[in-house]
Amino acid sequence: MSPDRSVHPPSRRQALGFFCALLTCPLLPAVGAEPPPLMRANVYRPGVDLSAYWLSEKYDGVRALWDGQRLLTRGGQAIVAPDWFTAGWPTQPMDGEVWGGRGRFESTVSTVRQQQPDDEAWRRLRFMVFDLPAYPGVFTERLHAYQALVASLGQAWVVAVPQERVADHAHLLRRLDQMVREGGEGLMLHRADAAYRTERNDDLLKVKPHEDAEARVLGHEPGRGKHLGRLGALLVETPEGLRFRIGSGLTDAQRVLPPPVGSWITYRFRGQHGSGLPRFATFVRVRTDADLNGLPITRP
Repeated sequence: MSPDRSVHPPSRRQALGFFCALLTCPLLPAVGAEPPPLMRANVYRPGVDLSAYWLSEKYDGVRALWDGQRLLTRGGQAIVAPDWFTAGWPTQPMDGEVWGGRGRFESTVSTVRQQQPDDEAWRRLRFMVFDLPAYPGVFTERLHAYQALVASLGQAWVVAVPQERVADHAHLLRRLDQMVREGGEGLMLHRADAAYRTERNDDLLKVKPHEDAEARVLGHEPGRGKHLGRLGALLVETPEGLRFRIGSGLTDAQRVLPPPVGSWITYRFRGQHGSGLPRFATFVRVRTDADLNGLPITRP
């Protein structure tokens, strides 16, 4: 007889192990666990004067700030990297992304969350520097400054994020399409003449082929039909207090053992109804990088 090559849903034990690994390994808290002051992005909308912006790749990793002494998540947790990873780094703060490459988000988060750093895993990561929060001047000046600073370090795992100019909306869409086809998540726009302001504003814009957001899991609704006996949909609530159900995008493992009540998830959607509820909401992932779990919501 030929071997059974059919795909079977994971057992409850397998699913439990998977989610425990994701959700029970918190980052070490920074002193006071205060979120560091960072610039945060709005979502790009057509009509923006693109000639005023620099364009770069949006890296799907863990946003991090080197504050001159420690590497922190955007929620204020300390990232425990190997000593060699940050050796020789300047006292000047660097804003960036700990990144493991396209399509490696989950493995990157898993590595960053470890309280005992895995040296081999960290050798596959890069710190992608895209700004210098404390450097005086507008972004174009900070861009040249961070390029020079990274070059002076001479460390292959510290990379200055390349920036380019964008001509118009059509050009932006072509670059976005190319980036997505190459496995990238999207693009970022930095306003050339903007100071580094520690707030969410249009000086920093994210450009993606879809919209996404976060919500907290409030409950689990039982499935029917082929999902009888396991999860049918998640009942979730947004930071703005909107409640709705998400039943699409979940794997067999997630239906066997759903994301826990109280955890945060990322969902994808296409526009909004008049009520403000998202259209075609689809589950993407549990926020295992969560500076969100147990803390006030902070959008990426």
